[in-house]
Amino acid sequence: MGTVLDSHFLALTAIVTVGYQFLFFVITALLKFDKVTDFADVVLTLLVVLWGLRLGVFLLMRILQWGEDRRFDEMRSNLGKLAVFWTFQAVWVWTVSLPVTIVNASGRNPSLQVADIIGWIMWSVGISVEAFADQQKLLFKNSPQNRGKWCNIGLWKYTRHPNYFGEILLWWGIFVASIPVLEGAEWLVILGPIFLTVLLLFVSGIPLLEESADKKFGNAAEYRHYKSITSPLIPLPPVVYGSLPSWFKTTFLFEFPLYSRNLPQEGVNCR
Repeated sequence: MGTVLDSHFLALTAIVTVGYQFLFFVITALLKFDKVTDFADVVLTLLVVLWGLRLGVFLLMRILQWGEDRRFDEMRSNLGKLAVFWTFQAVWVWTVSLPVTIVNASGRNPSLQVADIIGWIMWSVGISVEAFADQQKLLFKNSPQNRGKWCNIGLWKYTRHPNYFGEILLWWGIFVASIPVLEGAEWLVILGPIFLTVLLLFVSGIPLLEESADKKFGNAAEYRHYKSITSPLIPLPPVVYGSLPSWFKTTFLFEFPLYSRNLPQEGVNCR
């Protein structure tokens, strides 16, 4: 176990995140739950705790079963890249937690509002999509008959990155649920979900996975077809996405050119 934690840090960071969020929740629940108007605050904190617990358990299971995350092989041998990655990781954890931090520290307790309900629904849908997608891919990769194949079952049939769609949606839900409490400069907590969205769309999320998949499967006609008819983020039926013009995909559905920059040109055989 020590080797797993030392070589990847994923389980360690998950445990630390869950730990401080759970402590925050316990303090909030013990000191303020006796006030009915604090119900929304406690629910918001509980949602973050549940997110951390689910992610922590999943990452630990994945590390124990797969042993390593090959996306970070190059980073582990490059101190500079590794430092940049962990810096982004730290900023991400802090920024996405801002709405919950501000809500619990504000001292304001507005009555339950529509924004609370909408935010909770967004979170529920987001974490459900993320959990199902993670489980589907885990089962797919653990099946010997799927060795050397890309995951295109379940939710992965409708989006190439359903787990990231769920992650983005749930954190935007946390922000929406915090809106009734926000005043003045506190609205800057919107930087949390914005930062997460930018990170997954352009830095350490989708670009890394697209590059890895393109290099591994880019010469397979079936994979190229799958990529052409499957949305990169927002779930859509393949028949719908495949019929849309390129400009629409790029403008509204996040099909950016950088997601295909490592895709081998047709007719070129790269081994």
